[in-house]
Amino acid sequence: MGLGCVLMQRGKIIAYASRKLKIHEENYPTHDLELAAVVFALKLWRHYLYGTKCTLYTDHKSLKYVFDQKELNMRQRRWLELLKDYDCDLLYHPSKANVVADVLSQKDYSGCIRATHSRIELVSSLIAVG
Repeated sequence: MGLGCVLMQRGKIIAYASRKLKIHEENYPTHDLELAAVVFALKLWRHYLYGTKCTLYTDHKSLKYVFDQKELNMRQRRWLELLKDYDCDLLYHPSKANVVADVLSQKDYSGCIRATHSRIELVSSLIAVG
């Protein structure tokens, strides 16, 4: 398993990246892995996304409510602080409509980010190989 993301602008792919999960990350729950894919993409292309209004889409419905959670572990708190540095909204996007992430993972198991207001589209995915 791994994390992957694609950076797109005006429907054209600009760059893509992926990485294998680290040994300790393989034990993360699904919720944390989906959030890790979002954080990986934001860190990787921060110079494109920082300072612009963007919308983050995920096919993991519970991530919509991550900002409302009262009890978070330290890793989740650190990641949420990183997300707060960006001017973005986190919205749910059904996985059937998430074609680019499905191509990345070749499975129905993926997360998606799109920075629509800055005209940059960013898709991140949790990749299941097997």
